[in-house]
Amino acid sequence: MKIELKGFEKVTPYINSKKCIWAVWHSRLLLLNYLSRGSEGTAMVSGSKDGEFVVRILKRQGHEAIRGSTTKGGIKALSSLIKNLKEKQRPGLIIPDGPQGPRFKAKLGIIILARETGYPILPFSYSAKKIKVFTSWDRFILPYPFTKCIGIYGKPLFVPRDADRNELNRCLILLEKELCRLTSEADSYCLNS
Repeated sequence: MKIELKGFEKVTPYINSKKCIWAVWHSRLLLLNYLSRGSEGTAMVSGSKDGEFVVRILKRQGHEAIRGSTTKGGIKALSSLIKNLKEKQRPGLIIPDGPQGPRFKAKLGIIILARETGYPILPFSYSAKKIKVFTSWDRFILPYPFTKCIGIYGKPLFVPRDADRNELNRCLILLEKELCRLTSEADSYCLNS
């Protein structure tokens, strides 16, 4: 694929420091997974059978996986992820609308992770000119070979260490809006270019 990236300069210092948390919608994971290979990150992955497939891919790309989700083992997995990122000082990845949706609705775990680690959240989304859209709950997209693809990095989101419940919810809304904005921008770019 021909890949064009927008907004990379906004996130370069955080990527270089390896102290960041990637946020991407479930349906838009594929390109970020490719771009982050070799960065030795840690991702939270569902404990489901489907999650096992994802774990194998992550390991081949040099990443580590912690199993758990909002529906099963989430609190324990989040605690392990916080500890892992602090000790190893590496990037993290959470899919805020995973593992079962609702689509494009973020959950609070990523915001708590950012508060506890002090790492900024780096929103990312992408689209492509020619894609297959699956009929799954997330409407996962798969770009066709040789198509043009655009990846867009959003504005880093910092969650204050002393954030109370209201502030956590405010940050959650900001993240959700930014991920939706990036997705819409990427889709529009691909439709109009």
